[in-house]
Amino acid sequence: MEEEIHHGPASSTDYISHHLTNLHTGEGFWNFHIDTIFYSVLLASIFIGLFFSVARKATSGVPNRTQNFVEILVEFVDAQVKDCFHGQSRLIAPLALTIFCLVFLMNFMDLVPVDLLPEIGLMAGIEYMKVVPTTDLNTTFAMSISVFILIIFYSIKAKGGVGFAKEIFFHPFGKWLLPFNFILKVIEECAKPVSLALRLFGNLYAGELIFILIALFTLSIGANELSEILHNLLTPGSIILFMVQLLLGLIWALFHIAVITLQAFIFMMLAIVYLSMAHDTH
Repeated sequence: MEEEIHHGPASSTDYISHHLTNLHTGEGFWNFHIDTIFYSVLLASIFIGLFFSVARKATSGVPNRTQNFVEILVEFVDAQVKDCFHGQSRLIAPLALTIFCLVFLMNFMDLVPVDLLPEIGLMAGIEYMKVVPTTDLNTTFAMSISVFILIIFYSIKAKGGVGFAKEIFFHPFGKWLLPFNFILKVIEECAKPVSLALRLFGNLYAGELIFILIALFTLSIGANELSEILHNLLTPGSIILFMVQLLLGLIWALFHIAVITLQAFIFMMLAIVYLSMAHDTH
């Protein structure tokens, strides 16, 4: 759902551009998105803190609601790993749980009213603030490249250096088409992190943009003084726009709950499947 009143840029273009701009420092390769880093660390800390607290206070008796919720998550992820992963590794289930929970928390920030945290940031002197880390390609590619590194690591561990080299150069068409085999393998492997990153980014970026477009319904009632805001808000046209925005925002938010959950699940499942393929030997 969206915040009802906007005090930001005067035009729709400026408003959209402002919301899609990261708070950053540095130039070129060393350009860091401070808001993305802050919210990623914050959400990761919440995830780690919650699970650590539950694990420390866990009881074998009747669990409380928090412990019951965490146990359901752990059992759900563990079941997916058992169904899809055919190798032997103690890392995969914790990794899958971390991916699902962290991606979900990052996605969930898209349900925070689009103007709430940026307006708080403006009052604190922070000009730009994007609060959804998964709408930043740096975040989605960082996670997908991390999974890709694990894929290569487990491929070499399961098949050995020689076996991995044979798979790159001799499959699927044998030694007579070695260059073609190599090109196909490179494309196949590079497609994994690219598809993981772009799928997550694209869905969340589109969702964020729709929330921003819905918020534009009441952009015209923004003002600098509280009395002026209240006066503009109570006009018949503004009331109609507000009701339309509220209805559309509620519908999209309810639908988007399924989207953010599904995207976290897909990212986790593809990571499990790719790591399972890395353990397979021909």
